Amino acid sequence: MGVLRVLSVTMGRISIFRSYQIVLLFAAALAVVAFYYFGSEKQNFSSTTKRIKETQASHNTNRDDADLSVDIRAGRPEIRTGAGDELEGKPSRFHALMMFTKVDKSVNLQQKFQVAMRSVAKHGRFLEDEVLVLHYVSDAGSQELGEKMLPELLLDATFRYEVVFHDVGALTEKLFPIVEAMQKHFSAGSGTYYSDAIFFLSVAMHRIMPTELKRIVQLDLDLKFRSNIRDLFQEFNHFPAEAVIGIAREMQPVYRHTFWQYRKENPKSHVGDPPPDGLPGFNSGVMLLNLDTMRRSTLYNQLLEPERVARLAEKYHFRGHLGDQDFFTMIGMEHRELFYPLSCGWNRQLCTWWREHGYGDIFQLYYRCDGPVHIYHGNCNTPIPDD
Repeated sequence: MGVLRVLSVTMGRISIFRSYQIVLLFAAALAVVAFYYFGSEKQNFSSTTKRIKETQASHNTNRDDADLSVDIRAGRPEIRTGAGDELEGKPSRFHALMMFTKVDKSVNLQQKFQVAMRSVAKHGRFLEDEVLVLHYVSDAGSQELGEKMLPELLLDATFRYEVVFHDVGALTEKLFPIVEAMQKHFSAGSGTYYSDAIFFLSVAMHRIMPTELKRIVQLDLDLKFRSNIRDLFQEFNHFPAEAVIGIAREMQPVYRHTFWQYRKENPKSHVGDPPPDGLPGFNSGVMLLNLDTMRRSTLYNQLLEPERVARLAEKYHFRGHLGDQDFFTMIGMEHRELFYPLSCGWNRQLCTWWREHGYGDIFQLYYRCDGPVHIYHGNCNTPIPDD
């Protein structure tokens, strides 16, 4: 049922002359006739014209985001008060983004992509008037490969979908001036590298994406869905007013290790401690980005400023190598109100690297995940269980 449509972000949208516009024009003509032949003292030409224009304007409002007020998990849709953008005659769009670079040169990445997309198609369920928009940040070679692979991978999808490829070079050019200062704190290499900027896409996506795009889910490639991806979008409904990002905790003692000096100097701190009372940091494999709130949040945008980044990195003696994940973890130590904690089931990380590297005695305190698993995350190339 899904239809593959490759769209370019550098091209303007082709406007469609919808049938309701013809009806409105016909209604306007009838109104004029009615005025001259059936007019009453309570009606005049100006008021009729005004009403027609207001009606047309309400139908032409350009919104391109999903209606999150409908929950289909219980079978019959439940209508709740929410941030719905549904318009009559215009599909609601649910936006999801993946990094898709160098895939054409890696069989391993191609296999992960196949698992991810087949699981989305298998479990995905949307309403008839909804569309899943799949965004891929890609280089030319990977885009060509993706265009060939996606029709087959999504062959069994029962929902409508669109595909958008974003040029990685164009996005990097926009990102670099915003995130350049933070790269030296959170990148694997020494110094600042232009190409590293793309690993901070989620940090500043609200500044480079169109304002019409209000919410997006960013996903790693090494995922396997076991639940309807639409249910993940429903988590936006639970965001507190100040929250800009929905993200799950890190399930290994990564940040216990990274914050070792700060923990030594502040032995009573919960930084790096395991849940439920500790602050284990975040994992960026699955992220819900409320771009609209990110744009409006004075606090969040202040935290992007180079001096604020440097000040926090100095305070926590922080030097990471995981890009956006490190940045979110660091600011989350002081500003938990910016984050909505996803349950571990929405990002069930499988990597156990730190269990064999010095933290075996406490590893399970971080790794434990109670409740249903909605998404497996095969981080550090960990095999994902079969269904």
